[in-house]
Amino acid sequence: MLDAVSLAAAIRSRQVSCVEVMSAYLDHIEKLNPQVNAIVALQDRGSLLAQAEERDRHIANGELLGPLHGFPLAVKDLAPVKGIPMTMGSPILKNFVPPADCITVERLRKAGAIFIGKTNTPEFGLGSHTYNPVYGPTRNAYDQSRSAGGSSGGAAVALALRMLPVADGSDFGGSLRNPAGWNNVFGFRTSAGLVPANAQDGWFPSMSVAGPMARNVPDLRLLLSVQAGYDSRAPLSAAGDGSVFSGRLETDLKGKRIAWSGDFKGYLPFEPGVLDVCECALQVFESMGCVVEQAQPDYSLDAVWRAWLTLRAWQAGGSLLTYYHHPSQRALLKPEAIFEVESGLKLTAFDISAALSVRTAWYQAVREFFEKYDYFIVPTAQLFPFDVDLHWPHEIAGKKMQTYHEWMKCVLPITMSGCPALAAPAGFGNEGLPIGIQIVGPLHSEVACLQLAYAYDIATRWSTTRLPGLLG
Repeated sequence: MLDAVSLAAAIRSRQVSCVEVMSAYLDHIEKLNPQVNAIVALQDRGSLLAQAEERDRHIANGELLGPLHGFPLAVKDLAPVKGIPMTMGSPILKNFVPPADCITVERLRKAGAIFIGKTNTPEFGLGSHTYNPVYGPTRNAYDQSRSAGGSSGGAAVALALRMLPVADGSDFGGSLRNPAGWNNVFGFRTSAGLVPANAQDGWFPSMSVAGPMARNVPDLRLLLSVQAGYDSRAPLSAAGDGSVFSGRLETDLKGKRIAWSGDFKGYLPFEPGVLDVCECALQVFESMGCVVEQAQPDYSLDAVWRAWLTLRAWQAGGSLLTYYHHPSQRALLKPEAIFEVESGLKLTAFDISAALSVRTAWYQAVREFFEKYDYFIVPTAQLFPFDVDLHWPHEIAGKKMQTYHEWMKCVLPITMSGCPALAAPAGFGNEGLPIGIQIVGPLHSEVACLQLAYAYDIATRWSTTRLPGLLG
């Protein structure tokens, strides 16, 4: 139950051994994971304890590998970890074992983490609902009949149930933000290039970014300090390293101007109760001396949505082309994957260029918006967690959804802006289900987002005062 910062200090001072930590986590996982299916590909207990013993020998010799020394971690099943299966939720890859780590996993390993398995994700990360034909569904930490969100759903549930001290994730269309909001934890979609994920991306300007998830803001910062930093193998990665996050989180927020999206002037439908919970959260910022008013960037959100669909099909569909062109593998792809590929195949280079022009114009509108406001707050989802057996919501508040990701529209404009967005718990609806808010700042304002979220976390303590019932 220790938070990650406290756990690191306890290991460093030898108040607890790495073997004790590993044993406690594995016992806890054995008890709770069968009820939620958050952690998959769990590794052999004997091997994990042997690695923990090795970490203890390092400590005894005065060798601290890094801030995650001895931490049991499970990596999202979209990221390669050497020697551990990476299925990406697809039967096509059910027997694939990566020969090497990706960049972010390398950094976690170097920082002293011990990889106990993977966290569950939707097939190829498509859709903000974690279920797949390899491992099955991940169930919400607060109500096992409901969705965990996604695609970092396994990570969010594992955090909420204290089965991991921190967790990694990635975000294209809300994959760090929606599951965080639905499981009462924190997730941070970072600015492009801050966290280099995979050297194979090269010059490809993906809208997907990697980032941290945690139970509180100091823990979030701890993991981000390990993940962040330039790597020459990733030419689009940002200069610098994680040391930029070593400063104080406490700051004077009086007079900070916060814009609140609401329902984007009626553009987005919301399930009753969602906006009410989020607006109650806004009162916390006002109590800290912030000025909150309803506003949004001056640009067509429908144009942003249409451009996002194009860029999504180009990028997500393109990554699946190899499987699509192989008849036996195509038969194993879920309909949403087929949709992305076939939508992408219809595009021309001019279509993609036009969509990128819209994205650029939207970014400029958001940049100008932040000349007036310090932060922009948006809900993490348009509805509370839905039935775990539903593939995706087909309507919200009576409005039909035309695609499998239209119900995620409130997070997509933030993706298109490229700005950092820190998902924080907002509270609970009448049925006891959680929802969150996105704290959005200008490009590369991660420190400012952490500072506001820290003050908010201190004032609310949602993730520690409202624990899931499974924790007893």
